[in-house]
Amino acid sequence: MTADVNTAGGTPPTSGKVTFVGAGPGAADLLTLRGARVIGAADIVIWASSLVHPDVVAHARPGAEVVDSAALPLEGVVELYRRATADDLSVARVHSGDPALWGAVAEQLEVCAALGLATEIVPGVSSFTAAAAVVQRELTIPEVAQSVILTRLGGGKTPMPPGEEVREFARHGTTMALFLSAARSGQLAAELAEGGYPPETPCVIAYRVTWPDELVVRCSLAELEATVKAHKLWKHTLVLVGPALAAGGTRSHLYHPGHFHGFRRAERGARTQLRSAGASGP
Repeated sequence: MTADVNTAGGTPPTSGKVTFVGAGPGAADLLTLRGARVIGAADIVIWASSLVHPDVVAHARPGAEVVDSAALPLEGVVELYRRATADDLSVARVHSGDPALWGAVAEQLEVCAALGLATEIVPGVSSFTAAAAVVQRELTIPEVAQSVILTRLGGGKTPMPPGEEVREFARHGTTMALFLSAARSGQLAAELAEGGYPPETPCVIAYRVTWPDELVVRCSLAELEATVKAHKLWKHTLVLVGPALAAGGTRSHLYHPGHFHGFRRAERGARTQLRSAGASGP
């Protein structure tokens, strides 16, 4: 839904600015330097206490207006944007993770454009990369998985477009990061299995990763539902699944002595070895 931003009389002159800041997965020191500078310079800092760690907004300067948007609909935030336009204020709109993923940013950008507010987006660390870091796993293992699918389970508050069912994505057999799905862990496990993942497929369940109360559990797909329920997880929980989470014994061709690029010549014998294996690319 796009809030009503009646701009009778034509497009208003540009005044004020809203910067959408990715707060990262939780830990305040995973906020980017740019994000910290934006928050520190803002006249108004808007954040959701239900999603963002309070230490992140501690960067706000003395005298800045800090607004908790956890109980506000879009229309409540729009009123702050209107004031920013009228008074030429800078706003830091702080979103959890990275604003590009389930950040509800698209409709806010439309509102800002209608109000004549300048906008900028500062990316943040996503919880799926933070979870991979905590368990020290690369999600794209050579010869095992070279793609990562970011999605969520259908049937929640926001409808999924046709063709984006978890079972359909699971047919690729690569690494998947599943957001906003732990509350229906039985359906999630069933769709992953229907898509072709075998019962022994490794999974990582990450609750509030990088927060003080972080919980990260490894299990197999066959154990996924029971594990989620045993720990009573439903909010703030991400699931990683795929063979890359346990694979080993391969190496990147990029750093193979037989691979050449603009900064390094290939060793002849190693290059022959790569070619005989049918791996002439990176």
